[in-house]
Amino acid sequence: MPDSQETLDQMAMEIFELYRLIATARSRQPAGPDDLSETEFLTLDILSKDQPLTIGEIQKQIGVLPAQMSRVIRGLEEQQGRGYVECQINAQDRRRINVSLTSAGASAHQAYRSARLGSMYEILRVLEPHDRVEFMRMLRQIQTAFASRFLADNNKV
Repeated sequence: MPDSQETLDQMAMEIFELYRLIATARSRQPAGPDDLSETEFLTLDILSKDQPLTIGEIQKQIGVLPAQMSRVIRGLEEQQGRGYVECQINAQDRRRINVSLTSAGASAHQAYRSARLGSMYEILRVLEPHDRVEFMRMLRQIQTAFASRFLADNNKV
């Protein structure tokens, strides 16, 4: 079987090249009014599931430095003059800031998510149905392993 002769290094390089291709394609897409950075999208995504959250709670889930998280939140507050998030002082601990998603932020989150899902749908259509099933089986294994590693790494901090 030809695949069994490939080394892990070669496989990792191919996955990296796919990642690079996706990043390059994304960078060439024209910016829309609701264009978000990955960190901005992750922030809105986290808030779409649970809010309000403190800046520190969001920062820990995303895994960025506190100063970067503050810049992201500030940018989302001012985004396109509409404000995608709203910040308020935490009532229990006045040193903390609670962040909530605004309706404009929820709309931007949904638009970004829909655009990315549409791109994935188009890519998956090139696979035959039985190949999609096999691909998804393997993808779930990789996702589980990656999540276990990521969570283990975050618990060390």
